[in-house]
Amino acid sequence: MEYLYAPWRSGYFKESQEECIFCQISNQNLDIPNRVFYRDDKIFCVMNKYPYVPGHFLIIPHHHTDTPCDLKEDIWLHLQKFAQKGVGLLNEFGAKGINMGMNIKQVGGAGIPGHIHLHLIPRFFGDTNFFTTIGDCRAYGVDFEEIYWRIKELSLKYFVEN
Repeated sequence: MEYLYAPWRSGYFKESQEECIFCQISNQNLDIPNRVFYRDDKIFCVMNKYPYVPGHFLIIPHHHTDTPCDLKEDIWLHLQKFAQKGVGLLNEFGAKGINMGMNIKQVGGAGIPGHIHLHLIPRFFGDTNFFTTIGDCRAYGVDFEEIYWRIKELSLKYFVEN
């Protein structure tokens, strides 16, 4: 197997947090540096720091828990409502398909197992090929900053409370 150097991913492997990174983002007023593009009293939405494809974002409840079983029903339903709105947002962003899911606890594949979060991953024709499967690497050919501002702009349209 050939290995490709991808230093932009090194932070993911080096970061060791004593406090949950999502709780830190939830408690701080640093939305732009943390790439938070929407927040209310129940949830916040943030760009994935290590996205699979351009536009990959997370919906995260403020309540710290490792299972949806511990969320109050109104928070769970609110999260799902924004997941539905997020599909519309990503469609306008240009997605030709969308993966949506939640990895629960470490054994379930959660990268941050202590705080649940819902992934919305836009899919595009040709966004994955042998490079991902065989090369064990991803190419991210767009400016992350530009994507953040576009998603933030779309959130003003899609994430309004009704």
